[in-house]
Amino acid sequence: MNSYRDFARIYDSLMHRDVDYEKWADYIENLFDMYSVNPHLVCDVACGTGNMTIPLAKRGYDMTGVDISEDMLNIARSKSEGLDILYLNQSMADIDLYGTMGAFLCMIDGINYVLTPKSLLKFFTRIKTCFMDNDGIFIFDISTEYKLRNVIGSETFVHCGNNIFYTWQNRFIEKRRISDMFLTFFVKRGKLYERFEERHLQRAYSADELTYLLKKAGFAKIDIYDELSFSAPAPDSSRIVFVCR
Repeated sequence: MNSYRDFARIYDSLMHRDVDYEKWADYIENLFDMYSVNPHLVCDVACGTGNMTIPLAKRGYDMTGVDISEDMLNIARSKSEGLDILYLNQSMADIDLYGTMGAFLCMIDGINYVLTPKSLLKFFTRIKTCFMDNDGIFIFDISTEYKLRNVIGSETFVHCGNNIFYTWQNRFIEKRRISDMFLTFFVKRGKLYERFEERHLQRAYSADELTYLLKKAGFAKIDIYDELSFSAPAPDSSRIVFVCR
């Protein structure tokens, strides 16, 4: 899994262009209402720079953020001044909390970065059997297999924005169902541009495969929705949401 070293510094400027985190926070709260849960303690796994953690903390939830990248967490901490958020530097498969939580979240591709079903099963099992309240809820999303294979596929994308230029070269490895993403960034620093490179790997999981792993981990009720909706996914959906209990 990539630790987002240099990428951490520009992550927010890129992600806020594509992701409406307040809209996602609204959606998560609507799911809480829909499933009649009122969690006080919420754990945001693969929290990155806190873009999902912070809006929920501001809405009154006692938030814990977990991420493998200390660089990302340092930025999250700097953005969380005045908020009582606990940030933990841990891998998803080895998550180890101080007690149980009423809700777990893993949003915006966190699950895709777990590259083996074995590690994913370990993560699901630890949440369900060790750290989730009996009446708790687990919400996560994925970039779908359709998106990673057919939309991103083996395409190359170019972006030019304020002080940032990057190329995004992709290769879908069919045998392993892995999306291999190679990004080259040029970031303006004064009169010069700094160049750095990032490689990110994401695994394509089918809904059936994830449902099997979730049930094996002990989740009895699993519902799947299209992105930011309460409707069933379409075959060409790019992002889908799982709600598990």
